[in-house]
Amino acid sequence: MKTKQERIFSSKTLTYFLQLAETMNYTQSAQLLGITQPALTQQIKKLERTVGAPLFYSVGKKLHLSDAGRTMLKATHEIYEILNQTTDEIQQSTSATVGKINIGLLSSIEDSAFNAFIAHYYDLNPEVEITLRMMTRHEIWEALENNQVDLAIMNLPDETIKNWKPYASKKILDEQLLFLHHDDSLANRKRLHFKDTLAEPWVTYPDDYFLGQMLHEAYKNQMVDFPHVVAHFTTPYQLTQFVNHTGVNTALPTSFVVAHTDQIKAHAVSFEPAIRFETSFVYRKEKADIPRIANFFETFDTYLAEKDYLSRVGENSGKIER
Repeated sequence: MKTKQERIFSSKTLTYFLQLAETMNYTQSAQLLGITQPALTQQIKKLERTVGAPLFYSVGKKLHLSDAGRTMLKATHEIYEILNQTTDEIQQSTSATVGKINIGLLSSIEDSAFNAFIAHYYDLNPEVEITLRMMTRHEIWEALENNQVDLAIMNLPDETIKNWKPYASKKILDEQLLFLHHDDSLANRKRLHFKDTLAEPWVTYPDDYFLGQMLHEAYKNQMVDFPHVVAHFTTPYQLTQFVNHTGVNTALPTSFVVAHTDQIKAHAVSFEPAIRFETSFVYRKEKADIPRIANFFETFDTYLAEKDYLSRVGENSGKIER
């Protein structure tokens, strides 16, 4: 028979509780967890019976954490923090040239330079096994929180996570969004004001994506109506294919445009004022003390010191047809 502690602190039970505490919505949480809503409800009720108090309560259709729920949430975060610190302490005693490094790459970021670097790193450190996963923002933050990835490559500033205290970041490059259009009369312009980007319809990122949110914020700040959007896609490859086939406008990061200039059938120009952001490594602070992570960062810095990031992107660019 399972003990009370085993019933409370199974990884599945805590995962279900954390997901519901994050979304405060049974339907949404069940979808994210890949289970049915009744199954989630049953697991939460079991947990409440075990601890002897309701963890959630409803006011109308809105779900809230009870006092017991807030206590449980605080304890759960502390448990995960202890487990993460323990894992990191163990890894800090390992070799710099042996082991595994798990990396989450935001799916909207151009990956050619990273793919080339990982091949270069393998030549130098053949006993370090690197896994690179393309992930959404939500997946990256969840993986960082649960210690499933050592490093994340993503765009900043990101308001997805409110508590940055456990994390550090290391800038890779300063980025900006470029406006892609098909107006030959504007082909020689180096910058375009936001009001001059509205003549034709757009294809762009979903509204809840980092770059989609950044675009909306930029137009709002310039007090210009957002362009008429006819389609949304989640990767720059999809956006470019749609632009090439239809002749509509879009906005893409400089690194992607540099990597795929020959495949993009549109003029690229900066916004005025520029829409700027950073591409950075994000990681739990303790990760920098792990020998193979420190070695990875040092090798990456040397790699970019020999040729800057955009030069690396240009020399390792791939085909747009995927």
